[in-house]
Order: sequence, then C-alpha cells, then structure tokens
Amino acid sequence: MGSLELALIYLLAAVLGVAACRMLKLPAILGYLVVGVLMEPHTLGLAFGQDADSVKHLAEYGVVFLMFVIGLEFNLPKLRAIRQHVFGLGLAQVALTMALVTFGSIFLAHLAPAHWHMDWRTALALSGAMAMSSTAIVVKMLSDRLELESEHGQRVMGILLLQDLAVVPLLVLIPALGSDPERLFSALALAGLKAVVLISLLLVGGKHVMRWWLTLVARRRSEELFMLNLLLMTLGLAWLTEQAGLSLALGAFICGVLISETEFKYQVESQIRPFHDVLLGLFFITIGMLLDWRLVVLQWPLVLALTIFPVLFKLGLVAGLAKWLGASAGVALRTGLYLAQAGEFGFVLLTLSRRESLLAPELFNPVLAAMVLSMLATPFIIMASNRIVLRLVSSEWLQQSVQMTNIARQSINTTGHVLICGYGRSGQNLARLLEQENIAYMALDLDPDRVRQAAAAGDSVAYGDAARPQALIAAGLGRASAVALTYLDQHSVLKALATIRDLAPQVPVIVRTYSDRDLETLRAAGATEVVPEAIEGSLMLASHALALVGVPMRRVIRIVREQRDARYRLLRGYFHGSDDVSEDELEEERLMTVTVPPDATSGRRLNEVLSGIDAVSVVSLRRGGTSLTAITEDMALEPGDTLLLSGKAEALATAERALTR
Repeated sequence: MGSLELALIYLLAAVLGVAACRMLKLPAILGYLVVGVLMEPHTLGLAFGQDADSVKHLAEYGVVFLMFVIGLEFNLPKLRAIRQHVFGLGLAQVALTMALVTFGSIFLAHLAPAHWHMDWRTALALSGAMAMSSTAIVVKMLSDRLELESEHGQRVMGILLLQDLAVVPLLVLIPALGSDPERLFSALALAGLKAVVLISLLLVGGKHVMRWWLTLVARRRSEELFMLNLLLMTLGLAWLTEQAGLSLALGAFICGVLISETEFKYQVESQIRPFHDVLLGLFFITIGMLLDWRLVVLQWPLVLALTIFPVLFKLGLVAGLAKWLGASAGVALRTGLYLAQAGEFGFVLLTLSRRESLLAPELFNPVLAAMVLSMLATPFIIMASNRIVLRLVSSEWLQQSVQMTNIARQSINTTGHVLICGYGRSGQNLARLLEQENIAYMALDLDPDRVRQAAAAGDSVAYGDAARPQALIAAGLGRASAVALTYLDQHSVLKALATIRDLAPQVPVIVRTYSDRDLETLRAAGATEVVPEAIEGSLMLASHALALVGVPMRRVIRIVREQRDARYRLLRGYFHGSDDVSEDELEEERLMTVTVPPDATSGRRLNEVLSGIDAVSVVSLRRGGTSLTAITEDMALEPGDTLLLSGKAEALATAERALTR
C-alpha cells in the first residue's frame, strides 16, 4: 500500500469516526481513539511498515501544538480567580496521586511475578501519567451541560488547570529518569537547571521580543506571512528546548505563554486551531494503534483491574479531598466522577516513558488499554453523575429541597413578575429597567459567585437551573407575567422552553439569541418573542447613521419601529459573499436578486412560478427602474423584472431556476 492510499484510509476513518461521535454528542477524541484501535496492525492490519512510523513521527507534532494551545490559554487572571481550587485542591490531588501510586506500585510489584518488578523510576513515571485527567472531554461535557460556573465545575477546572501546569515539570523529569542509574541524580539536577535557566530567560525577556516581532510581522498585513511566522516560532522554540536536552512540548508551551501576554493572542488562537485539531487527532489515532490487542485479550483480567481500580482510586481521592476542603458531599462526589478517568497528557507521559525505556512492553499495553477504556467510559459516567449522586448521597435530596425552598421564599410574595433565566449582563440590564418601572422580577442563575454577590446587593436572584421543573415552579412560573431566557446556548434554551411550555403554556417567553438563524426553530419550540442581537445591533447602527446624516429623529424611530413590526423582514438574511464562512452557512437565511430574462415566457404569475417553494419569500420587486411596493401573489411577471428573494440556499436555487426557465 502506497503512502497516498494509506493517507486516504486515515482521513476516511477519521471523518467517519468523528462524524459518529458528533451524532452521538460525544467528544471527537473518542472517535480518534476508536479509529486508531481499528487500524492497529493486529486488528484490520491497515497501519504497518515505514508509512505508519512516519505517521507516528508526524503525530508528535500534535503534542507540540496541544502544549502550545495550553500555553496560549494560560492566563494569570483566570488562575487568580480560582486560585484556591488550583493550588489547594489541584495541587493536593496531583501530589497525593503521584505519592500514593508510586509507593503502591512498588509495593504491589514485589508481590507480582519477577517480570512485573519495577523500580521507583518506573513507578514515578506511571504515577505522573495516572495523575492526569482528560481536559478535552471534561471541559466539553461541562460546557454542554452548562456547569462550568457551578460549584463542582469550578473545582474541576481548578484541578485540570493544575494538571496542565504539572505536565511541564514532568516533561523535564521523565527524560532525566531514563538516564543511566549511576548518573541519575546529576542528570536530574542538570535537567532542572537547564529548565530553570531557559524558562527564566524566555519569560523575562521573551515577552517583549515576542510583542516586537509579532507587531513587525503584522504590519506587513499578510495573513500568509503571519501564519508562517507563527509556525516558525512554535517549532523553533520546541527545537530550542530539545537541543537543551528537554522536550519539544516544553518549548511549545513556553511559546504559547509568551504570545498569551500580547494583544495577538486571539488572532493566533484562531489561526493555529486547524493545525492543532488535525495533528492532535492524528496523535490519538496513533495512540490507538499502539495497542496490541492480542496481548490485551490474553491479559483481560489485568486490563480490567487496571481500568476499574485506578478509576475508583481517583474518584475516592478527589471526592475525599474536595470534601475535606469544604465542599458538600454531592459537590465532592460530582467532582470525583468528572475526574476519575485518564487524560490526553497521561498518554503523552506514558509514550514518553516508553521511549525512555522506563516501561516494559508487557506493562505498556495493559496500562494503555486501561487508559483508553477509562476515557471511553467518561462521557457515560458524567451523563449518569446526577443519578449516581442522588443514589449515594442521602443529603443531596435535602440540599436540593433547601435550594428550592430558598427560591420559593424569595418569590412567594410576588405575582405578575418577570422570571429572568440567566443573570449575566443582559439579565442584569433587564432587571435594572424592570426596577425603574416598579415591576417585580425573579432571576435564576447557575454561577454561585454571581448569585452570592448580587443577592448581597439586594437583587432578587437565586441559584437554580431554569431547565429543571422544580426550580421554575419554586420561582413562581405559574404566577409570572413573562419569562426571559437571556443565555445564548441553544440546546439549553430549547430544553428550558420545553419545560416552560409543559408547566405554564400561557406565560409568554422572550428569548435572546445571537443571530436570526434559529428564529423559526425557537418560535416553533414555544418562544413568544425572539430578539436576535446581531439584527438589533444593525438596527441601532442604522438608526445612528440615519440621524447623523440628517434624517429627522421622529422618522428614524418610525423606520426602526416598522422594521420591528415587520418582524425583521428586510433584515433577516443578507447577501453572502465569497468571504462569508459559517459552520452552518447553507442553513442560514440569505438574500438573492433574480432578474427575469428576456426570453422567459411573459405573463406568468408569481404564485404559479413559485408554486411549491414555500421556503422563499419575495421581499421586493423592481421594474423599469422603480421598486413596486404592492406585491401580490397573482402579479404577472415581465421580462427584466428584478426580484429580491429571501430564503435558504437550496430553496433560493430552486426559485432561481423557476424564474429564469
């Protein structure tokens, strides 16, 4: 099999794997792992020979870009915001996991057969890999479930941030552990000294040099040059740290940290993302390919034990530490359930340990298989976490009841109020306006810090999930005059809409959304009014522009009111150009002009031509240089008529063929 054929098979398998995970609402990493397992030489036998080795070498750059993005996202304000979780809970989790696993592995190895014996260096390398959890999977699940700002979400993010930071010294430590035993301590001291000197030099003066250089490149106004320069800096610093006897990933991490301190951070993040995602996916495919499933099947009791016991150990340790540091039993258990699995950095450290001959092949395969299985199980554990907590923690029911009672206590004397779901900037602005008009409101939010501060200031806000029927009932949904959903996550909005319509179908619901793309979907789900931010922003921009060029303010206000009364008819959709890139571009409503050609049959009526094309509406018709305002369905078309149509791409193409036929 040639290199081109092998590359095509890799791409096809990756596309199918990721597509399947998206359909099942699972992280793409799981798809890459499964693809790698299926392409392993002892299953389908598709990855073999020199080409597979080349792909594995290429996948190392996936780790480089992963560390670069981690460094790019690292920022001191974020670290300070959750420092008690990072340096308290996170540091305790990593340190205790490594200490207990190191001593436990050495002890158990002495009880095992001779070929399983390991020294402290191997045990220490294994403990570092086991201390890691999957940032990619857990953060995505937290985001999808709107739990990033919850109590357990804050603790989970603090631990994950400390784990990401702990990878840096481990990338220095493991290569040093692989040196000869006679000069082990000197190698450790030399590696530490190199790391401190190099990192200090780069971080002290590197930020100013980086800002100066990026500014110089940006002034050339060439995206191609900027992208090439970005790749050069990332790989150049990775090469520099490798030449110093350290790892490639460490240099990439430093490069990301340096850029994160400049104003070019967000531009760099958007441009490097495609390289990061593709190469990281390739890395996980090669991780799956490393598994020798013949050995795994022969040693399935060991693999099962290495899957179950580490997961239970991390679950118990994280939950115990969280409880000890002040979390409730339910929050502590949820934190442990979210972090019980292995992580992508665990794979990085494990493969690095194998490369440094710290890990025997007969131990590498069972450990790797156990890590893969624990990551595959993670989404299902997280999705079942609430049921597990309610079953195991008897006080959780009581705490939820107290939470509902707290909400009900604040809303019990209110009627005809506005229920605000989401107390961010939009929710707070709405509350201020309601207060000015002496209209009562009750707000629900899932950020405990925001709720605490707002409640202390006298705002009528409580901690609660607007998608849960109990929280809505306690907040007085049945007595409310209106509900405002102010957050932008469509999945959560649709879930809340369904709950509200089941409980109180008579209550009007106002929904905030970013654009008009989901307007019809939200209306069909039960939204009374949908307010697209992009359209409202364009209306305000147009009104200011009209006022500045001399249009009387009364006329400006009337124009804006007419547009709103027409339900944004002229503003929904826009003329798409070649530079418009959108994830769901084909599903967005757009505008198109179609001119009836001279050779088209004249006298055809509009409803005859567009019969059966319900998804297209006629916004305006221009004939003989003038726009016709009175457009009727039975209007006869003439050659040269120009119609402005609104609809989705496929329907517009059908209408264009019908009009020009």
